[in-house]
Amino acid sequence: MSQTDCLFCKIAAGDIPADVVHRDDRVVAFRDINPQAPTHVLVIPTEHVASLDAAAPEHQELLGELLLAAQAVARTEGLSDAGYRVVTNVGPHGGQTVHHLHIHVLGGRPMGWPPG
Repeated sequence: MSQTDCLFCKIAAGDIPADVVHRDDRVVAFRDINPQAPTHVLVIPTEHVASLDAAAPEHQELLGELLLAAQAVARTEGLSDAGYRVVTNVGPHGGQTVHHLHIHVLGGRPMGWPPG
């Protein structure tokens, strides 16, 4: 998939509106339009990376930035005390529906285990 066809690339570029809760040069976080918890935020890189499986060694710093952004979002959203879940889906069996690396930050209710 090219960046011009990617929904999340368009959101990162500001071409499609989103409820953005965090933005810096390399990471954008926005509320999921189909939330699975009271708080459900997606954290994406501005660079197109199809999935965690597609990440390469040169993405190591970016992957760390995504996790730190997820932490910042959780703190800003008031999730840290009670806890929250951070997850990324990879491929069809993992439930990935948008082929741009994204991390879900879910909270505001107890999370069951096992997921799915």
